[in-house]
Amino acid sequence: MTKQISLVLGVLFILSLFSACKNKQDLSKKKPEADIYVDALIASSQPITNTIEVNGTVVANEYVELHPEASGRITYLNVPEGKRIAAGTVIACINNADLEAQLNKSKVQLDLAEKTEERNKQLLAVNGINQSDYDISLNAVNGFKADIAYNQALLDKTILKAPFSGIIGLRQVSLGAYVSPTTLIATLLQLDRIKIDFTLPEGYGSVLKVGGTVDVELDAASNTKKKARIIAIEPQVNQSSRSLTVRAILENSNPNPGAFVKVYVNAGVDKNAILVPTNALIPNDKDNQMILVKNGRASFVNVTAGLRLANNVVITRGLKEGDTVVVTGVLFARPKAKLDVRSIKTLDQFAALNNNGSNSK
Repeated sequence: MTKQISLVLGVLFILSLFSACKNKQDLSKKKPEADIYVDALIASSQPITNTIEVNGTVVANEYVELHPEASGRITYLNVPEGKRIAAGTVIACINNADLEAQLNKSKVQLDLAEKTEERNKQLLAVNGINQSDYDISLNAVNGFKADIAYNQALLDKTILKAPFSGIIGLRQVSLGAYVSPTTLIATLLQLDRIKIDFTLPEGYGSVLKVGGTVDVELDAASNTKKKARIIAIEPQVNQSSRSLTVRAILENSNPNPGAFVKVYVNAGVDKNAILVPTNALIPNDKDNQMILVKNGRASFVNVTAGLRLANNVVITRGLKEGDTVVVTGVLFARPKAKLDVRSIKTLDQFAALNNNGSNSK
């Protein structure tokens, strides 16, 4: 019985060795490499107009918040909300009865001092008094004149006038209210000319010049653009965004200050730009990559992307004319994988495919 069991175990061991060897031979056999079907583009250079689109803000030509310079109760208030007022118009008066009384008192004292000084001057001419007595009377005159100037300055601070002609905003206080220099009475804006403020990456600083023009789109729905003239460029680059602040004047327009606009800056014409479809670009943490077809296999190369258009992107480094760029099937390709190029299409054909795909969604 023991011999029979040993025989069975030996047979089973031999069969297991045979099965393991067979499986090992099957695993060692390589599966045939499957082709990855892709569509490609032959890279070529072409001239493009480099137009930069940035966001802008409408700014009033002149803007001021109207605050009183003195504290007190408002005795006069003239704020015609939303109406135009002329420069120098009295907007508000603060109770100044005490200052007026002090000013009148100083004027009376000045009148008496001037008469005394005149008499002393005549006496000094005939040696009726000495020089020091005359100097005292003259000093009194000058002192009262200084008091009058000081009181007049305090009195002027109680009267708030429009510093320039413009449109006055909404009234923020009522007649009889107690106000201080921190109290906002109203705002005043000059809308004869409108300024447009926008920022641009510092790399485009060379294309901006004072006196140059940019296109401004006030209303995206109407799709109309107006010319604005650059009047100033901030010389200091913003250290957080690495951008330049630019100010332009927009004539014959009346958008509301603070409104959002689109600004289009013409950065010149690049005569040798290499464009590829946007979906051919593979972004990653460090560099952008593209897949080229070389000897029928996938070759991954690092590239630098520049200006981005609606469906295409400009490649400034890493790609040259004549390279075969994989556009569709990018997600399935692996380094050195075998590629089967189904078709070679142009930029316009790829753009039409993208538009048809977006319209069908």
